[in-house]
This record gives sequence, structure tokens and C-alpha cells, in this order.
Amino acid sequence: MSHRTRQLVLVGFGALALAAIASGAGGSGGSTAPPAEAQAVTQICDKFGSARVQGGRYVVQNNEWGDSTGQCISVTDSGFTVTAGNHNKPTNGAPGAYPSIFRGCHYNNCSDASGLPAPVSSLATLPSSARVTVPSSGAWNASYDLWLDPTPRVDGQNTGAEIMIWINHLGPPQPVGSKVGTVSLAGATWDVWFGNTGWNVVSYVRQQTTTAFDGTLRSFVDDAISRGHAQRAWYLTSVQFGFEPWVGGPGLAVSSFSVDTGGGGGSTTTTRPSTTTTTTRPPGGGGPCRVAYSADTWAGGFVANLTITNTGTATINGWALRFTFPGDATVTNMWNAAPTQSGRTVEARNLSYNTTIAPGATAGFGFQASFATNGNPPTAFTLNGTTCTVG
Repeated sequence: MSHRTRQLVLVGFGALALAAIASGAGGSGGSTAPPAEAQAVTQICDKFGSARVQGGRYVVQNNEWGDSTGQCISVTDSGFTVTAGNHNKPTNGAPGAYPSIFRGCHYNNCSDASGLPAPVSSLATLPSSARVTVPSSGAWNASYDLWLDPTPRVDGQNTGAEIMIWINHLGPPQPVGSKVGTVSLAGATWDVWFGNTGWNVVSYVRQQTTTAFDGTLRSFVDDAISRGHAQRAWYLTSVQFGFEPWVGGPGLAVSSFSVDTGGGGGSTTTTRPSTTTTTTRPPGGGGPCRVAYSADTWAGGFVANLTITNTGTATINGWALRFTFPGDATVTNMWNAAPTQSGRTVEARNLSYNTTIAPGATAGFGFQASFATNGNPPTAFTLNGTTCTVG
């Protein structure tokens, strides 16, 4: 089963060759000055830490979005190696992380001169090359992750399609959904899987695994479009490559990665506020409201999507939706809203781009959560202190 979403909290990094950084999230790391002939090494242990490499044209991210094992990666200018963090996730659920390197924009973290986001219709062949080394134990995949959105989104969760290309894998994990066919692309035969987790997930699993990929990614996008799971008018926002570990992790390494996205576009590098920062309640009254809640659940976790409708006559300026889990669910990440959780009670607050809800309009957000014994949904919601109807 593929990842659901990956929120990125940025850590500021300078040029990789000048940086030797240690940040702790369940562990500590460090690096010593390398020999003159070797590449400088950056050690990242922060769950959502990132580093810009190759002059800013690529970004490497630790991205331990689904677990808390103290995962660390050692980053050079050409790739990275997972050095710490032994995952032990159920192999019939979501993986623990997606340490990866990417071009484009991911939660307001944009590489330089990628030309992304760009309409799929404007893209050329997207030639790409990747080289990996993998351990002989654990449960993991080595995969591309291409994100498409109906808008030129640089922040938040993409809602169009996620196209995964598994070049290698070990153990029982399978992609989201079910197998829907086979196809010959990039000189190999791939099993095609399709599912939906709030957005379409199309996965291509190479029948004969490899540690090297050289091919064009546009052919995979075109195949997804031909199956009705993506649209040419949508925007490609990023091309990512890395690993999804369910069990293990250390020893997974990208030795090199490149993708030609057309480039030439401007660059945007911004910082997205940490989703765990506590802030005051936003302004604005409550007013009549309705909340629709749906969830996709698996053993030990689920993804939920919520839609708030303003059923009143006045515009809501700034919102905070509160609800309480009946069981022991814990929000692990959230998109299109900023969460805080105290015990079983969660508050989701608007972000800068979805502050207002006009009469009759809606605001949507989603989150991923884990649980030990009870993942039942909340049954009551309040918006800025006003109780909402549930529908």
C-alpha cells in the first residue's frame, strides 16, 4: 500500500558543500569534515528535515511522515543513504516514511529552475535516471512518485493523481487499490494498480526488479491518462524518487538521480509553518455550519477527509474546527489545515490561503491518523465554538 500524504516542515539549509548539520527527532546525528576529495555530508535526523543539493536544483527530504523511529539520512550532493531508523509497520497498511530526492514543489519547498508546476500538456518526455542500492532484508520499495494537481499548486496536498513507479521492492507490501492490468513501458513490463485515497493513485510495479532506471516518465503519465485516472490539463507539481520502508530502512540509498522537467522556470523557496505550532484561535464568528466526514481505514490507521460548509448568511473569516476521537487515534499529519491535538481532542485551523468561507461555500481538509485499538470517527464538531450539523 502506498503512502497517503506527506507534510513537509522545512529546516533551513545552506549550500550542501558548506553544511554539516545535525537535527534531532528521536535521535542525534552529526558529520565530520570529509577528506578534500570527498563530498561534504549532511546528516538529517529531523522527521521533516530537508537539504538543497546540486546548486538547489534538487531537494532531499527525510520525510518520516508515518512513523517515529528516529530515521536519519546521510546526504551528499548526488543522493542520500538511510543510516538510522528501523521501521516495523504492518505490511498491509501504510509505510513509515518516504526519504527521497525531488525536483519541483512539495508543500512550499521548491527546487530551483524546475519549471514546475507545469501543465501535463506542455511537458516533453521527462527523461530520468536513477541508481539505488538496497538491502536484502526488510520490506520496502524503491519508487518514483509523480504528483499531479488540477491547479498549479505549490502548497498543501495534491488532489489530482499520484503516479508511483516501483522499480524495486521486497516483502509483502502492495500498492494502493488492486491490480488492473499490465503494460510495457521504458523497456520493461509493469503490473498496473489503481486505488483512491482522496486522490487517484496509479502504481506501476516492475515485474523484474532493478537497481537502475533509465527512461522517460511521460510515458507513465500518458498511460495513466489513457486509463482515465489523470488529465492532460492537470499540473505536474513534482517528480520524486526514494523509498517507502515498512520494515527496516537503513541501507536504502540513492546514489544518483536526475530528471529533465524542461526547467527554465523561476524558483520559489518558502517556509511552511510547522503543523505542531500552537496559535491563538483565528478571528471570526461561528455561525451555522455543516461537516461531512469520510475515512479510508486499514489496520492501525486511516485517512480522513472533511468538508466544512457555511450554512449561514455571513462570511466566516478564520476558522478552527474542533472534534474529539472516541478512541485512541492520533493525527500524524494534516493537509489544508494546521492541527493541534490534546489527548483525544483535535483542533484544525485554516491556513493562509483558505481563511474565509462565504455563505454556501465550503472548505476542505484531510488528515492521516494512527490508532492502537479504536479508530472510530468523531461524531460531533464545533466551528469557532459553534456546534455544526453532521452530514
